[in-house]
Amino acid sequence: MEPIQEHEAVKKVMRVQEPYKKVNRAFHPDDTVIVGDGFTIGDKQLAVMAGPCSVESEEQIISAARAVKAAGANFLRGGAFKPRTSPYRFQGLGREGLDYLVTAKKETGLPIVTEIINTEDIDLFVDKVDVIQVGARNMQNFALLKELGKTKKPVLLKRGLSATIDEWLMSAEYIVSGGNPNVVLCERGIRTFEPATRNTLDISAVPVVKRQSHLPIIVDPSHATGLWWAVEPLAVAAVCAGADGVMVEVHENPAEALSDGKQSLLPEKFSALTQKLKSAAALMGRVV
Repeated sequence: MEPIQEHEAVKKVMRVQEPYKKVNRAFHPDDTVIVGDGFTIGDKQLAVMAGPCSVESEEQIISAARAVKAAGANFLRGGAFKPRTSPYRFQGLGREGLDYLVTAKKETGLPIVTEIINTEDIDLFVDKVDVIQVGARNMQNFALLKELGKTKKPVLLKRGLSATIDEWLMSAEYIVSGGNPNVVLCERGIRTFEPATRNTLDISAVPVVKRQSHLPIIVDPSHATGLWWAVEPLAVAAVCAGADGVMVEVHENPAEALSDGKQSLLPEKFSALTQKLKSAAALMGRVV
C-alpha cells in the first residue's frame, strides 16, 4: 500500500478491506462462543469476572473468591504477576500467587483469570489458568501473542493504553492466525486528554467491535476509571451496550490493598452491582 501511495501520480489510497481476516465478522458472521472447562464466554450468560487486583496471600485470595462467588461472580480474577508503572510498587507474588489462585479455585470452583507477562511462563499458565489475560501494556507484545496462538487456552486480550480498535483487532489476529481461536477482547479505557478519571472508558468500542468482529468482548470499568464509585454505572452501561461480560475489582479492605485499592469495590457493593447487572442483562435478553 505504501509504495503505491508514494507514486507521484497517486493522490490518495484507500483500503477497501480491513487487514484482519480471521477475526473479521465479514468472514465469520456468527458470534464466537468461547468454551472452557465448565464455562462459556459470549453466549446468553454474562461473564462476571471479579476479585482483587493482586493476590496478596493465600488467605486473602480464598476469602475474596468466596465473597465474589456468593455475590454472583462466575470467574475469579486476581494478579499473580503485576506489571506496574513504577518499579518500586508491589509486583505480585509470581508463581506463589498462581498457586494460591489454584487453591482458591479448588475451594470455590471459580475459573481463574490472571495476567501473563513472559513467554517462558506459557506452559505454567496453560496448566494452571483457565483464561490467560494479556494486559494493556502487552497488547502489542507480538512475541507473546504468537506463542499464545500456539495454545488452545482462552486468552483475554486487553486494549492497549492508546490503541485504536483496528490495532487491537490486529493483535487478536496474531493469536487467532497462530491457531488459537479462543480470544476474548477487553475494553479497559484508553488514554485521552481528560484527567477526571485514570483513563477514558470507550463504551462505543463495544458496538463497534460487535460490528467488525465475531469475538466476544467484555468491559473493565475498574481500570478504566480508577474510581470505585464509577464502576457500577459503567458496568451497567457496558452490559446495555452489548458487552458479553464485565471485569470488576473487589477487595475486602481497599484501604489496605497492595494495588489499586481506590478502584476496588467492597464485597457488599459488588453484590449490589450484580443485582443491577441482572436487570441490565434481562433488558438485553441475557442472564447473570
